[in-house]
Amino acid sequence: MDTYRSTSEVPEQPLTAVGYAGVLRELLPIALWREDAEGRVAEWSLAAQDLLGHRPEEVLGRSAAEVLVPEGNWQLAEELTRRVHAGETVVGTLSVRHRDGHPVTMEMWIVPAVDRGGRPGTLLIAVETSEVLRMRDSLAALESLFTQSPIGLATLGPDLRFLRVNDALARMNGVPAEEHLGRRLTEVVPGVNAAALEAMMQRALDRGEAVVDARRTGRTAADPDHDRTWSCSYAPLVDGAGRRLGVIASLIDITEGQRALVEAERARHRFALLAEAGTRIGTTLDLRQTAEEVVQVLVPRLADSADVLLLASVLDPDDAGANPGLLRRLAVSFPDPAAPTAKLAAGQTFQVPIGSVYEEGITEGRPINLFRADVRELIKDPRADELRNYLMERLGAARLIPLVARGRVLGAVTVTRVVEREPFDEQDFVLLDELVARAALNIDNARMYMSQREAALTLQRSLTNSALPEVTGLELTGRYLPASDHDVGGDWYDVIGLPGGRTGLVIGDVMGHGIHAAAVMGQLRTAVRTLARHDIPPERMLRSLDAVVADLGEDEMATCVYAVHDPATGECVIARAGHPPPAVALPGGAVTFLDGPPGTPLGTGGQDFRTQRVQLPPGSVLVLYTDGLIESRDRDLDQGMLQLSRALRDLERPLEEVCDGILGRLLTGVAGDDVAVLLARTPASGDADKA
Repeated sequence: MDTYRSTSEVPEQPLTAVGYAGVLRELLPIALWREDAEGRVAEWSLAAQDLLGHRPEEVLGRSAAEVLVPEGNWQLAEELTRRVHAGETVVGTLSVRHRDGHPVTMEMWIVPAVDRGGRPGTLLIAVETSEVLRMRDSLAALESLFTQSPIGLATLGPDLRFLRVNDALARMNGVPAEEHLGRRLTEVVPGVNAAALEAMMQRALDRGEAVVDARRTGRTAADPDHDRTWSCSYAPLVDGAGRRLGVIASLIDITEGQRALVEAERARHRFALLAEAGTRIGTTLDLRQTAEEVVQVLVPRLADSADVLLLASVLDPDDAGANPGLLRRLAVSFPDPAAPTAKLAAGQTFQVPIGSVYEEGITEGRPINLFRADVRELIKDPRADELRNYLMERLGAARLIPLVARGRVLGAVTVTRVVEREPFDEQDFVLLDELVARAALNIDNARMYMSQREAALTLQRSLTNSALPEVTGLELTGRYLPASDHDVGGDWYDVIGLPGGRTGLVIGDVMGHGIHAAAVMGQLRTAVRTLARHDIPPERMLRSLDAVVADLGEDEMATCVYAVHDPATGECVIARAGHPPPAVALPGGAVTFLDGPPGTPLGTGGQDFRTQRVQLPPGSVLVLYTDGLIESRDRDLDQGMLQLSRALRDLERPLEEVCDGILGRLLTGVAGDDVAVLLARTPASGDADKA
C-alpha cells in the first residue's frame, strides 16, 4: 500500500508482493494512517487522501484529533486512544472530519502499533461506511439474482468457460449446475447451435458491447423431444478499471409465448401497413405516381417484388377491342440485385397468354397463387430467357391479385418472395388482397381524374383561342397556366375586335375546377363574344353575363373584367365583377392598381356594375390577371400586388419577356390555383407617330 511517512523517519522495506491485491483496493478503497504516542499523524496513505481530502503535507506531524476528529468526539477519541495504547483493538463506526469540514462516517479498525521511538502508537484502518453498504447491497442483490431469478444466468471467464450457473439455467439445459463449471457451452449443450452462441459471446467480450435478444432454438436434455426457443443476451463483465473479466449471460425461455408474440406482432405489422397504405397511396391523382406508391408500400416489408400492370383497354378506351389481353406496366419494384431489371422497366407491355392462369385471374377478377410452371407458361419469348431463368431459380412464392374497382377489372398486381424468405401464408394473402383492393380504388380515381382532366384540357383548348388577334393601337400577349399538370379550371382571357378600331379585353375566373368549370368558362366566353359584336358597353356586358351565370344554376359563380380600349382617344373604359383590380404601368416606372367600383361576382344577382375611365399614355401597359397570380398559401393579396408592381418596373423589354418576368417573380412555389394573365401595351410616342 502506498503511504507517506514523516520525513524524520526512515521507512522499512516493504514485504515482497505474493499476488495481485488490486481487486479489494478497486472495490473498497481502504484509508490507512498511523499516529505516534503523542497522537500526531506519522503516516498518511493515498487512499486516506482520496477519501478525506487532506494532503500528506497538511497532516503529517499534526495532532490527529485536531485535524480529523469532530469537536464533539474529542473525549471519545481520547478514551479509544488510551484503550488502544493499553493493547486493545477497537472496531467501530466513527465520524472523521473531511478537509472541507463535513463529517465522513467510516468503519474503522484501530489497532496498537509501536511508533518509531518504541512507544505505544496506533494504526487506523478505515473504509467509508456508504461504500461498505453499497458493496453489501450489491453482493446481496447479485446473490439474490442468481439464486431466485427465473431467468437463466451464468458468468463465464475470458476463455468462455462457466464460472457460475444458477439453478434456472441448469434446469433449462437439463445439466446440474456443478457440471457446467469449467466447461464451455459447446461441451454442455451442443444441440442448440452452441458454436454460434459462443461466437456472440466472444464478440461481446472483444468489442465490449452487449449482444441483446439473440434467439436460439434447439433441444436440450431437459426436453429432448421438443424444440425450445430462448432469448439470449450477453454482456461483457468489466471491473472498475475497465478490464474485461469475462461474459455474463442471461437466457429466457420464450417458447410458450413466442407464437403468440409472433402472431401479435405480425397482426400489428399488418394493421400498421394497412394504415400506412391509407396515407401513402393516392396522395395525388397522378396515375403513375399512385402505382409507384403501391409498390413502395408492398416492397420490401410484405414482398420482395411488386409489379403494377393495367390493361391497355383501360388506359386507352378508344383501343379497347384491339388487344383485350394487353397489359402495360405502370410501376415495378424488383430490388434484388440479381434481377434483370432491363426486362422489368415501367412502360413495357406484354400479352397475356390465352388460356393461362394469368388470363383466368384477370378475366374472373380473383387472386391466384403462381408457381414456377406458370412462369414458363407466361414467358415464352426466347429474348426473355434471362428473366425466365432468374424467376425459375429465385422464385419462392408469387401471387397475382386483380385490380378491381367499381366492378371493373383494371389490371393486376403481382407480388413475389425469393426462395430464402418465408412463403406467403393465409394472413399474408388477406393483407395483400386488402391492400390491392384499396389501391385499385385509388388507381381508378386517378384514372378517371386524368380522363376528365384530358377532356377538360381538350375542351379548354377548343374554347380558348391562344393566338391573340392583331388590333389597332395595342400590343398584346397573354398566358394561361393550370394549377398543376393534374388540374385545370375555368380561368380564361380573350381579345375581341370592336367597331371603330376599338378593342374589347376580357379576363374571367369561374369558380371550381375540372371539366364543369371549363364548360362554364366556354359558355361565358361565347356570351362575351356574342354580346361584344353588338357593341354592348362594359357595364351592360357584365349585367348580361350575370344573368347568363345565374341561368346555369344557383351554385355557379364567376368573376370578370371587361375593358374597351379606344386608340383614337387613348382611353380605356373598364368594368369589374368582383375581380382583382387591373394594373396600369407607366413608362417612368409608376404602377397603379385601378380603384374603381369592384362590382359583385357574376351569378350573385348584383346589377350595380359601374365603369371607370382610364387614360393609357403611350408606352403604358394594362395588366389584367386572375387571383391565382397574386394570392397563394404563403402570401396575401396585398403582398402579391406589391410583387406584381415590382415586376412591372422595367417595360423596355419585349412584352413577351415582361409577361414571363411577371410569372417568374410571382409563381415561385407550388401553384394553388389557375393563373391567367393578359397584357396590353400602347405604342410609344415615336412608334405612334410612325404609325
